[in-house]
Amino acid sequence: MKLRILKILLKKEILLMKRNPFIPRVIVALPLMAMLVLPLVANLDVKNVSVAVVDNDRSELSRRIVADMDASEYLSVQSCDFIYDEALKSIENGDADAILIIPADYSDRLTKGENPQMSLDANGVNASKGMLGSRYAAQSATSTVSQWLSETGVNRPAPQVNVLNLYNPTLNFRNYMIPALMVVLIIIICGFLPTLNLVNEKETGTIEAMNVTPVGRLTFVLSKLIPYWIVGLLVVSVGMLIGWLVYGLVPAGNIGSIYLAAILFSLVMSGLGVTIANKSATILQSIFVMFAFIMIFQLMGGLFTPIASMPQWAQDITYAVPPRFFIEIMRAVYLKGASIADLSTQYLALTGFAILFCGLSAFTYKKRS
Repeated sequence: MKLRILKILLKKEILLMKRNPFIPRVIVALPLMAMLVLPLVANLDVKNVSVAVVDNDRSELSRRIVADMDASEYLSVQSCDFIYDEALKSIENGDADAILIIPADYSDRLTKGENPQMSLDANGVNASKGMLGSRYAAQSATSTVSQWLSETGVNRPAPQVNVLNLYNPTLNFRNYMIPALMVVLIIIICGFLPTLNLVNEKETGTIEAMNVTPVGRLTFVLSKLIPYWIVGLLVVSVGMLIGWLVYGLVPAGNIGSIYLAAILFSLVMSGLGVTIANKSATILQSIFVMFAFIMIFQLMGGLFTPIASMPQWAQDITYAVPPRFFIEIMRAVYLKGASIADLSTQYLALTGFAILFCGLSAFTYKKRS
């Protein structure tokens, strides 16, 4: 019986969505604007570039290179390893932005007049940070070697540092932004629109008629949210299609990982939206509250503002911002080809937020008899 009632209510909601001139336009226009306009205008500042050093030389010069780099205003040495695979794990885990590789016998070969070269592998997932960060690190290392050559009496220019960009070889900033823009689509479709829909029912009085029926509150809320969940997944699919057709960007990882993250984040946003709707008396009130959350999510979730460039106290707060984890998943799956197992922490965080907000939405919804 409950399933039959849910089907009837879902049919009613779909008919209302079709008859509403606003919602179909948003569903069509939103992914087009988000995927075609925002990648062209967004930009990021670069600070606090973390460098992992692979020191195969283990000489006074190599230690000086590490010390000068760590003393730089824009650079910090995250680790100093002797195995490349250990340093690469720092980049894969997001702890480092670049790897500086100092070859064996580097200082001895310099004093003998040879021309050995250090190499720098930059994390190209964040194109802006990868490009500028690798330049900062290369300049710092070259400057230290030049000073050392001058002090030792060797009169020749320092060897240049070879830079290799990992994951995003072209350092195209759009490749960094496009996966994260899915967060905008889901926030609007699965968070903002259901909130307005529920509050509109309050203002028109139709929710009062529903409250005196035997329809359970879970059935009623699901009938309001399921259509937007489906539309949200469709919009994400359209966003990925636009990313492929217009920018040539396809996920390096499994598409199923993207849809799983999208489903979890849809639950998070819909639960938050229903909670706000339950506590709002008018559409205007719900818009102001939802807009406040959207601003916080976009500014502190890592969409436009690099989390690593924030003060430490702000970075700690971002762990309470659900879009942070969704954006990390999207960028890792798209550019690194990461799997669900690699991103288990992010998936568990989104699951926890989904349970929290869905529980709040059920708790705050009062069905009057």
